[in-house]
Amino acid sequence: MSLLQSPTVNCPSQRSSTTVTAVVNGHDHRVPSKRKLDDYAPSFDDDDDLHFSDVVSVRMRKDDSLAVDSSFTGKNQSSSSSSSSHFDTRVSDSKSAHCSCSSPPAICRSASRLQFFIRMISDGNHIVIHANSDDTVKSLHERIQAITGIPVIEQRLIYRGKQLQWEQSLAECSIQNDAGLHLVGRMRSTKHPQTCQVIDDIVSFISRLCKTELPCHLYASKHIKSLMNEFFSLTTKDDNETAIGHLQIFMSSSAPAALAMLYVSTIKGNKECAESSIRHFLNSCRISLPKPLHTQCAPIVLEFCKLLRAVAHDDPLYLSCRSTLGSLLETMGISRGLSKYSGGEDVNGLIVIQDIFPFINELANRLSRDLVSSMESTTANGPGSSDVRDFSAFLLPLYATITEHVGFQGPISVPLDKRGFSHPLYVEEIEQLHVIFSDLLIKMDNCLAKMEDFLPLKPSGEGESSRTAWSHYLAILKELNNIAKLYENAEEHFWAVLRLRKASLCVLIVKYAKRIDDHQWLLQHKDVTDFESRRHLAMMMFPEVKEDYEELHEMLIDRSQLLAESFEYIARADPEALHGGLFMEFKNEEATGPGVLREWFFLVIQALFDQQKALFVACPNDRRRFFPNPASKVDPMHLDYFTFTGRVVALALMHKVQVGIVFDRVFFLQLAGRHISLEDIRDADPCLYSSCKKILEMDADFIDSDALGLTFVREVEQLGSRKIVDLCPDGKSISVTSKNREEYVNLLIRHRFVTSTSDQVSRFARGFADILCNSGLQPVFFQSLELEDLDWMLYGSESGVCIEDWKAHTEYNGYKETDPQISWFWKRNGTI
Repeated sequence: MSLLQSPTVNCPSQRSSTTVTAVVNGHDHRVPSKRKLDDYAPSFDDDDDLHFSDVVSVRMRKDDSLAVDSSFTGKNQSSSSSSSSHFDTRVSDSKSAHCSCSSPPAICRSASRLQFFIRMISDGNHIVIHANSDDTVKSLHERIQAITGIPVIEQRLIYRGKQLQWEQSLAECSIQNDAGLHLVGRMRSTKHPQTCQVIDDIVSFISRLCKTELPCHLYASKHIKSLMNEFFSLTTKDDNETAIGHLQIFMSSSAPAALAMLYVSTIKGNKECAESSIRHFLNSCRISLPKPLHTQCAPIVLEFCKLLRAVAHDDPLYLSCRSTLGSLLETMGISRGLSKYSGGEDVNGLIVIQDIFPFINELANRLSRDLVSSMESTTANGPGSSDVRDFSAFLLPLYATITEHVGFQGPISVPLDKRGFSHPLYVEEIEQLHVIFSDLLIKMDNCLAKMEDFLPLKPSGEGESSRTAWSHYLAILKELNNIAKLYENAEEHFWAVLRLRKASLCVLIVKYAKRIDDHQWLLQHKDVTDFESRRHLAMMMFPEVKEDYEELHEMLIDRSQLLAESFEYIARADPEALHGGLFMEFKNEEATGPGVLREWFFLVIQALFDQQKALFVACPNDRRRFFPNPASKVDPMHLDYFTFTGRVVALALMHKVQVGIVFDRVFFLQLAGRHISLEDIRDADPCLYSSCKKILEMDADFIDSDALGLTFVREVEQLGSRKIVDLCPDGKSISVTSKNREEYVNLLIRHRFVTSTSDQVSRFARGFADILCNSGLQPVFFQSLELEDLDWMLYGSESGVCIEDWKAHTEYNGYKETDPQISWFWKRNGTI
């Protein structure tokens, strides 16, 4: 009788016996109550320098001998002649344990020496042990763990039909010289016996693959995948607590270690089988499990990463596992940060800082190396997209941990005062993260300086190899900005570098900033951007205009009913229907296309801002500038028309159409959610500006004499009649003095330009937000621009066209700059 040997599945709950699979005459038999211990899977050290040869051998070779002495301390030790490329999974028919006391003879105990045999019940193999009679049974269990890798908690020693108790000595158990002991397994009972069995079958099957000398058959990969599918089908989808129990079984069963052992096997086909199986598990985690359970898969994927990193840091399967772990950590880190150590253990069974920081170090080193290569060679690809993405993903939960668990109260001063720091376990990581920041910022500064050699950019197509290396610079800068917020003076240093390299940064923004990226960190710092880059970032907040006719919002407008019909098409439409763009056609006219659309935009905007419509008021000194009319309520539908106007203006910007009007500063500031000062109303109401200016500059004694007779009220005109409005409670009884005149001026400005038009501005903002990708970005859109930027986008420049600038920003489709037609075009336009 020979036994099929399998690693242990360590299932939670109370202890009980389990089964072992016996192969008798070529048939499998489930034998109850005996544990399969002889194929126990290895465990891996988390150290970065780990090699597979450092791992405790799962099996001893037939010719190996192991000495075990009573002076053995119980720590895991192993003797293995296997190479670092695979695990030796064979067990000897009998293992001799010879030993000599490691202590000096005078220290060795005088207790009687015993030699006895421990029989592995699952296959009849023996281990020969030498010990002293006063050694405890527990110390014997610890030596067995050192030899076999079987955890002490899963061992039972039987002698003369009785189980030996840990606290007893060998003499108290009446163990005689040359006695025979039986080692059997115990396994804790579980709420999920089917899952335990499936995982046990996976590990057993992998163990057989590692032991055979024959090439791995295609069937092996299919069989492992089918068992994995069965595992995921048993994992409950609607009960998180139960599902977590299933996933913990996979983790505690040493299944990841078994798959890693198969991956490094030198037997033909084993590596491919393991890779296919591991990738199948990663995909199944995302596809078969609901999102709330994805974070519970993170410890398993982390284990795969630790095991595979020992193969090579650039191993494709390792990189894939690392990216999967990063994507899981993004979700995990946002909600709860990382777990903390408690006596060296992860209290939540999730991930700890010490687990992920080696990956951050590794990725930072790769990025630093690639940044240097992008400077030194024009053909270098620069930082890889997967490295940049993973770097960001691993940092995200780290930020959350530092701010939530470390008790982040403000920028951290480096080096840390270790005596006053509340979390000494995090000192090394926080200091090392600052080292990473400093190194990468220096590299980025050098890269941006090198970019300046290529500016201004040559026409598209020239020097593309050097530009490819720049493609991930923005993403790296974004992460450096996030890190800088954690450290004292780091943020000031970071933005000082970007101000110095403004020209290069603006090129990066225009060329590489995408809609899917988060640009908030740049929008808040207009001193490092120019008009072109700010406009590009603002335009990223709009949906991209579709080219497919079927996705456009079609309009057929009668010129004689321009405003009414346009209102019905735009104001009544679902906002999503407008995100693809517009297709415009006038009734009884054949012309279509962009030119017709531009004309429609211009005509509608001119009609909406016409003074007869009474929706907007033109500034006295600049008739191009408008702000909402407080008296617009003469039209019962005025608020609907403000929403309509907001949509039309946003659509014009989205289609890059200039409409011939601009906003006054007070209107622009209201849309940006900013305070309006006295200087801001200079163009909107020159008379009020002059009056307020004089009040603030008057002699204090003159104001206090009440010669002006001013109180906290304002006279307003409504529908041809005048009325007095209090600027504050009981304002008519409060006189304006030298002490409260600034407050009076502020309240006067607020009532004139904010309170009286708040409904109009709110409805315009709502309509504008309807067109943005994210309606919540409406204030951000205006905050990211200067008023002059919006003027250029809505009205254009009044200066003449610069031909050289036009040529520099022209892209040729199907032509080259040297073609005769292009030369003729520039020659003709250059004479205009």
